Amino acid sequence: MAASNGPIELAKTGKRDYLVALEKKYQAQWADQKLFEAHPPAPGESEQEKWMGTFPFAYMNGSYHLGHAFTISKIEFDAGFQRMLGKRVLFPMGFHCTGMPIKAAADKLIREMELFGADFEHFAPETEDGEAIHPPVEPNPPASIDKAKKGKVAAKATGLTYQFQIMESIGVPREEIKRFADPYHWLGYFPPIAIEDAKSFGARIDYRRSFITTDVNPYFDSFVRWQMNKLHGMQKVQFGERYTIYSPKDGQPCMDHDRASGEALGPQEYTALRMQVVSLPPAAQVLHDKAGGRTIYLVAATLRPETMYGQTNCFVGTAIKYGLFVANDKEAYVCTYRAARNMAFQGCTLPRGEVTQLAEVDGAVLVGARIKAPFGINPEVYVLPMENVLATKGTGVVTSVPSDSPDDYQTLMDLRKKAEFYKIDPSWAALEPIPVINTPTYGDLTAPTLCKQLKIQSQKDVKQLAEAKELAYKEGFYSGTMLVGEFKGEPVQEAKGKVREKMIEASLAFAYAEPEGLIISRSADECVVALVDQWYIDYGEPVWKEQAEKLLGKMNTYFDETRHAFQGTLSWLNKWACARTYGLGSKLPWDQKWLVESLSDSTIYMAYYTVAYLLQGGVIDGHKVGPLGVKAEQMTDEVWEHILCDGPYPEQCPISKEQITTMKREFNYWYPMDIRSSGKDLINNHLTFCIYNHAAIFPEEKWPLSMRANGHLMLNGKKMSKSTGNSLTMRDSIQKFGADATRVALADAGDGIEDANFEETTANAAILRLHTLMTWCEEMVETKSTLRTGPKTFHDDVFENEINNLIEITKKNYDATSFKDALKYGFYELQSARDAYREMTADANMHADLVEYFIRISALLVCPIAPHFSEHLWTIVLKEPKSVQVALYPAPSKPVHHTLLDAAAYFRDTVKAIRDAEMSLGKRKGKSTAPVVDPSKPKALRIFVASAFPQWQDACVKAVKDSFDGTTGTVDDAKVRQLLGAAGLMKEKRAMPFVQAFKKRIGQFGAKTAFNRTLPFHEMDVLQANLPYLQRTFNCEKVDIELADEARAKAGQPTYSAAVIDTAEPGSPSFTFYNI
Repeated sequence: MAASNGPIELAKTGKRDYLVALEKKYQAQWADQKLFEAHPPAPGESEQEKWMGTFPFAYMNGSYHLGHAFTISKIEFDAGFQRMLGKRVLFPMGFHCTGMPIKAAADKLIREMELFGADFEHFAPETEDGEAIHPPVEPNPPASIDKAKKGKVAAKATGLTYQFQIMESIGVPREEIKRFADPYHWLGYFPPIAIEDAKSFGARIDYRRSFITTDVNPYFDSFVRWQMNKLHGMQKVQFGERYTIYSPKDGQPCMDHDRASGEALGPQEYTALRMQVVSLPPAAQVLHDKAGGRTIYLVAATLRPETMYGQTNCFVGTAIKYGLFVANDKEAYVCTYRAARNMAFQGCTLPRGEVTQLAEVDGAVLVGARIKAPFGINPEVYVLPMENVLATKGTGVVTSVPSDSPDDYQTLMDLRKKAEFYKIDPSWAALEPIPVINTPTYGDLTAPTLCKQLKIQSQKDVKQLAEAKELAYKEGFYSGTMLVGEFKGEPVQEAKGKVREKMIEASLAFAYAEPEGLIISRSADECVVALVDQWYIDYGEPVWKEQAEKLLGKMNTYFDETRHAFQGTLSWLNKWACARTYGLGSKLPWDQKWLVESLSDSTIYMAYYTVAYLLQGGVIDGHKVGPLGVKAEQMTDEVWEHILCDGPYPEQCPISKEQITTMKREFNYWYPMDIRSSGKDLINNHLTFCIYNHAAIFPEEKWPLSMRANGHLMLNGKKMSKSTGNSLTMRDSIQKFGADATRVALADAGDGIEDANFEETTANAAILRLHTLMTWCEEMVETKSTLRTGPKTFHDDVFENEINNLIEITKKNYDATSFKDALKYGFYELQSARDAYREMTADANMHADLVEYFIRISALLVCPIAPHFSEHLWTIVLKEPKSVQVALYPAPSKPVHHTLLDAAAYFRDTVKAIRDAEMSLGKRKGKSTAPVVDPSKPKALRIFVASAFPQWQDACVKAVKDSFDGTTGTVDDAKVRQLLGAAGLMKEKRAMPFVQAFKKRIGQFGAKTAFNRTLPFHEMDVLQANLPYLQRTFNCEKVDIELADEARAKAGQPTYSAAVIDTAEPGSPSFTFYNI
């Protein structure tokens, strides 16, 4: 369906309101009957196949949006289908509260309450002078930048500036907002809303197993402690100084889930060159004046330390601001403020964590400075201007190696050509490129060679330079050999690290890192890379990585793109900081000043679902002892180890044998989980962490069986955004369209890893379609006595076959989690088959048994997607005594008769061809040999059926077959022409067009089908059986059906045109209308 322009308004809501009333009724019935509470077989009870499906629990700082509903729907639809296969089904739902977003939002509210009052009563959008009031911001120079970032982030996310405004926008009354200054208030506020929304959605969730994370929940806290202790004991958790993304404002690492923007970005490591200033231009003498006697260095960041032998100059951006920053008592660095801020948190400058700026200059005044070139064959070089230097990447100072960097080479050439324009002394750019690396493809001077090959004329040729850079870097790294320096003759791959190490040892460089891109924390802070002591999980460790790859290899990912994404993540994923000091969470057991971060306490929690209801009994914060009677403090590491990993029975076990056996049986029945479904953005972290942790902690038989990733959800063809008004929460959609219509639109939105699209027009149309079909089914049952009974006709058999065929096709799509196609065949196509049957039997009426069969199958095939609709048909219309939620997937009433389906398709195609021709009656003039028929007068229809193909066609087919290569699937056209010539058919004008059409048929249907030109049914029988329909449909006095071979004897007689008769082929009859 084409994308609409945006949100729609419902003109009338009567049908929707009727459906919603039914939905609430059946939801209440399902809850009363406890249909979705999952239990393993009782001891002694026969085993029954199980299914467990999960999705990543949502973060509890707001309500579910439609994207959450989309991901939930994948498990929800599958759960409904698996129930119909007779399995015991477990679909649980928890609530994630770990991390810093809730705490950060609560702290914002505290600051805003200080500024505007407890109920924000003093807030005004603007002051009298027109400037917006901003709440105070903690010191974090430069303050103006932080305020700007804060506004930008807020606007990007919601279009709102303050946290209290955001709270109001999600439905929290202003007078209640102050309560959210306590971060723990969030934990009790949003989970009940999520449960209410999921229930309104009709989700088949076992809510007894719901829980919240963090140490607020003592049961889950004990589970996390066990998990972390186990990883620590296996040496999967290490402690040490390492680079991490860090928020100076929050004073701790900023992991993916703590970010407002920049998820999946990590540290980028450089080699920072200390390029000592020899002399400065007069305009830059302020740097000497402010340095306080310190030695001044320009600091350049490079990814290619092995090329530094070939430096000919150094570049700065003339439009960039550069600062002079204190490195220590004796040295000062020239670079951008952004780079200095990163250095400060890596110990590159002192004191650590502080940025002391002595001066600021424009890049233009640095041009002409003379500096030392570390490891350079040219010991000193000049600073020159470059147009493409970025202040947001590296240090703003760029080393120039024109032998191996296309950008450097072309800029140097531009400067030489236009020295006066660039305001430089030509001698500053006089040094020639120095061969540093030899490559098989580009020789000793890679950059000049590539610039020539790609016809690069200027540094403004950005696209070509980007291509050249990629080619140069790949060739140099993978195939290059060093030509100079201590490691001459060694491959670049080996020399790169050695050169870097030597430069650092000589104090000519130091290690430096920065974020790969802009990362903003949820506290509106621009993050840096910090070198900090921290606990980290040792992802990427070779033996563990091999285990993770083995798990992935055994796991179903449904789509190749998903598997490739996992493989890519496993290739680069490395050490991950697993603890922080700010936010909410469980304390690290052995070092309790740390909290387990949000992506590390959520890797195996799916196992906790299996026993959660026994421990908590549906009390989500675990503050009441559950039905098993086990206290949280009794869930020791030894108890968890015994239950989940078959560890030794705990000595002096704090709980009874019966209690521990009950939990162990529950876990062993449900685990492993059969499927985990998630948005594709979690492949880079959560889902891959899940793989790693399961591989480490559980035996292979408990590893996840499958993981499914879906794309992001667009709304009405556009990205969802509150600021643009193109936004819909799960609750909004259910209130606007009802649950089943929302579910239909979610199923229709798409299934692959590419982005999907929820169309409001689809949801709105679903209201009408569901209501109309429901009403029709009710009417059919009420008027069943008026329907036909007795023997079945051709069209009865066709309809039954089509239903049975759709049962099988729909099942295959449900099996593949292809819910869009399951909806297509099990809902839309099924109704289309009913419509065609109703039309074909308009005279004789539909068969009562088949109408009931259709209603029954309609209720069952769409039940996973639209269960409320199905429940109504099942229990009210069909009067079944039990809920449709316990009904099994239907088996076809008889084997599918594909020949009959082919015959039906043939008849439909024939009717369409005749109908198209009927539209042109009375219009044929000129050279047409067909008689002109007056549609206003009585008319008749004569159909000609061919029993065999024309001889010339058979000869053409034989020529193609003899020229067909079954291995390659290609036809030798030259041989075809040769064979046609030998058969005397090259002069037959129809021969080559027929051959081309036949080759196309091979491509469409395959060689076997194309060369088999016999029909599996008798055309005459099909057409004769449908004479009344043809006569009625085309309003003919009579319809004659004749064999083309017999009709040719009458060619030339009225209504027997040879041209018409000869066009008949098996499977494609010809026909003519005539007046009588």
